[in-house]
Amino acid sequence: MSKHGKKFRNAFAKVERGKRYPIDEACNLLPQTKVEKFDESVDIAVRLGVDPKHADQMVRGAVVLPHGTGKSLRVVVIAKGDKANEAKAAGADAVGAEDLVEKIQKENWTDFDSMVATPDVMGLVGRLGRVLGPKGLMPNPKVGTVTNDVAKAVRELKAGRVEFRVEKAGVVQARIGKVSFGGDKLRENARAMVDTLLRLKPPSAKGTYMKSVTISTTMGPGIKVDHLPLVADFETK
Repeated sequence: MSKHGKKFRNAFAKVERGKRYPIDEACNLLPQTKVEKFDESVDIAVRLGVDPKHADQMVRGAVVLPHGTGKSLRVVVIAKGDKANEAKAAGADAVGAEDLVEKIQKENWTDFDSMVATPDVMGLVGRLGRVLGPKGLMPNPKVGTVTNDVAKAVRELKAGRVEFRVEKAGVVQARIGKVSFGGDKLRENARAMVDTLLRLKPPSAKGTYMKSVTISTTMGPGIKVDHLPLVADFETK
């Protein structure tokens, strides 16, 4: 704790160590753990009982948060003809085919948050693997970014769809909003994320699947959430 500044230490003191807070209480506590003056983002970290080294235990997907993330995403679309027109009408920030692929290749242009592509142009998109792959920007059918319904994909991404994948340590991390959202909206976003992860439980996962849930502001300390009631609620739906 001595390595942290006074603001962080004050925020940390408001979180009871070792306690797992009910989701409502945890979300209401978040504004008190805010460290900086700006509207900090809120993140969730869920530790899963999976081994990502095994392909059949790779948890990956997307969720449309009820209240979005508070961030305006820049979405580009690789498509042709009518699908390109649909993407433009849906609000895509950039739409193209060979021309857009060439721009990304030659200029190393990645000034966007997500890419959507139709299945028929994936041969073109495949050329961008070296540029987009390391940045996690390659379209993927598992998260709905390779699709013929480009308009729906663009609208969902703009509205606050979050893509995620489990990391090597078995943890999924995602942004679920801003401190200014308030406790109710953050709770609903957090529950949407947890429910989605529970739905994606791999059949091969053994033992306890959801091991812990922690929420925090961008700069603040983690608040442990009592996730067992969330799991129980999901199982009774």
